[in-house]
Amino acid sequence: MATGKVEVNNLNLGQGDIPEIERHLLFIGTTSKAELQGKVTRVSAMTDLSGVVAEDELGANVIAAQLNGKQNWTAAIYGLTAPELWTGAVDEANKTDSFEGIVLVDKTTDKAAFDDMMAKHNEVVSKLGRWVFILAAVPGIDSDTQTWSEYETAMLALVKDVAANMVVPVPQLHGNNIGVLAGRLCDRSVTVADTPMRVATGNVLGLGDAPVDSAGKKLEMSTIEALAIARYSVPQWYADYEGIYWTDATTLEAKGGDYQYLEYVRPVHKLNRRVRVKAIRRIGDKILNSTPESIELNKQYFSKDMRQMSKGIQLGDIQFPGEIMPPRDGDVTIQWMTKSKVVIGLMVQPHNCPKHIVVNVALDLSNPADQEA
Repeated sequence: MATGKVEVNNLNLGQGDIPEIERHLLFIGTTSKAELQGKVTRVSAMTDLSGVVAEDELGANVIAAQLNGKQNWTAAIYGLTAPELWTGAVDEANKTDSFEGIVLVDKTTDKAAFDDMMAKHNEVVSKLGRWVFILAAVPGIDSDTQTWSEYETAMLALVKDVAANMVVPVPQLHGNNIGVLAGRLCDRSVTVADTPMRVATGNVLGLGDAPVDSAGKKLEMSTIEALAIARYSVPQWYADYEGIYWTDATTLEAKGGDYQYLEYVRPVHKLNRRVRVKAIRRIGDKILNSTPESIELNKQYFSKDMRQMSKGIQLGDIQFPGEIMPPRDGDVTIQWMTKSKVVIGLMVQPHNCPKHIVVNVALDLSNPADQEA
């Protein structure tokens, strides 16, 4: 070489953060408010919703979500005109925004609609690589014509034989139930892996008036339990304990499936979003190859988000767990199928969660005086 040369290159190792879309939901529903129709309207905890939404079902549920979402809550609204389909709203909203979940406020009365929701979820994943869950409003009781027994029968029939593990059906018993649940799921004082059943999160806020049936009978826990067993997500309460709380966010998963609860769906979706970006950055990069050194390096690379998600918080003597258990040896696998195709396996383990607590109290009638004798 006739002359000396120096080159300095700045390498991009892809070590930056990935934007979080968790707790950001899209509300879709029919409204007469022209300003909300046919477009995405972004709102937050600081938005004065009284000037944004109408006094209709969509508005009532967004207000309830803001109230229960608390600090740093954000969401988007897409208003529909009467004949407009919600599926088109999902497509339009995803052109500019990403969402963790979709909240369908208009009531679902046909079980075939749950299949449409699953189809839309799969379409969004296939086309955009975006994973979403769907909260679907279903009717509350018709207090003019239905008894609680008749309502339970109708609701059990609506979801019978439905398999839709990304859909959570929510009866609008109080008129704004789906908004209350949507907000509770976005409460940043808990993780995306926490169940809305968690009592320590606090009681629900702004729930509508308690419903009654055609005989004037109030809603009882017997009906709540029947609906919960049928895979609906509903409010609940405890005798001699103040406040109204919630049951699980139960999906319409088939029997024996892994994703029966939203607390399992959400951390897996969160990991999906992050490792997808990591995988894209490895396309055509021979840093990922079949040598033992590369395999070990990339096990660490692809498990980084699992390690971050497993980090808990220590407060005094109390350890608040992370979203998942720390990854163990063998939870990350890398297999080369051909010279150009590699399969990465990630095993996610959730924490145990107490939902049925049994306390046994026994009586000790032994006599210390007898022992002294």
